[in-house]
Amino acid sequence: MASIKDVAAEAGVSVATVSRVLNSHPSVSEEARTRVLAAVEALGYRPNAVARSLRTAQTRTLGLVISDVLNPYFTELARFVEEEARALGYSVIIGNADERPELQDHHIRTLIDRRIDGLLVSPADGGSPLMRDVALGGTPMVFVDRWIPGIDVPVVRADGTGAVKDLVAHLHGLGHRRLAIIAGPAATTTGNERVEAFREAMRGLGLALPDAYIGQGDFQAASGRRATERFLALAEPPEVVFAADNLMALGALDAIRARGLRVPDDIALAAFDDIPWFVHTDPPITAIAQPTADLARAAVRALADLIEGRTPQSVTLPARLVVRRSSGGAATNQRSDR
Repeated sequence: MASIKDVAAEAGVSVATVSRVLNSHPSVSEEARTRVLAAVEALGYRPNAVARSLRTAQTRTLGLVISDVLNPYFTELARFVEEEARALGYSVIIGNADERPELQDHHIRTLIDRRIDGLLVSPADGGSPLMRDVALGGTPMVFVDRWIPGIDVPVVRADGTGAVKDLVAHLHGLGHRRLAIIAGPAATTTGNERVEAFREAMRGLGLALPDAYIGQGDFQAASGRRATERFLALAEPPEVVFAADNLMALGALDAIRARGLRVPDDIALAAFDDIPWFVHTDPPITAIAQPTADLARAAVRALADLIEGRTPQSVTLPARLVVRRSSGGAATNQRSDR
């Protein structure tokens, strides 16, 4: 098994430089970083997780970097993460990426400099080199909600495929045939996964999803408003708008009301990511609910296992459809059980 000295010799640098690279320290040149990471890959070097768990310098502090603190879904997730961490004897420092990869990386560097024991991250995009460096460097890390393909860390997430299929079947059963989606960023796994699940569910019922009925959003309300305005300006607008997150759904609702249209009489509306106050909108909004509390608890427990030298598995939990009046049918459940 390769040692850190072997990595240093392979890369032609000092052991201290290898250590700095593996700990994502900013004071390393890009050339040295590239050589060290190439040596790590070539030798198959992995830091000793057991030794790491036995170190005496633990701070009993976890870092949580979330995509957008203004998104009620992530606010709830952070609350349940903090609650579970406290039960396990950890404190949590939270960083808000505001859906900006550069801000996300800033928070991660800051948290590592503060010597947190482990990281929970909901990545703002799928291409952060820093995230790969952190994983290779041996910092205990768990992805929650979103993930980055190719980075070998546990992932705790909800699978919305079945719930999206239920939603499309529900809308089809109400007689709707022209369904549009406001997709999330293509750089995120959740953005891609939700639009593909929607497309596949429609294909299964023999429905087409033309390009004109796919709006590109960024998980922010303004993008939902813009996409819906474009839908409504079409010669044949959709009968339903499905927003791939809650903030974009609120933006869509604003655009519909600005046109003097009524939900669901003139156009139906549904959202991914249920939030407690969707039941209080007029009309209450049909949504796909993720098991936020269970996701948070599972993520914290997985991270605690990593810190203590165990090897947790990834966790996937099912999302579910909550039908309310915005889709036009009778409500089946007015609240999500988060």
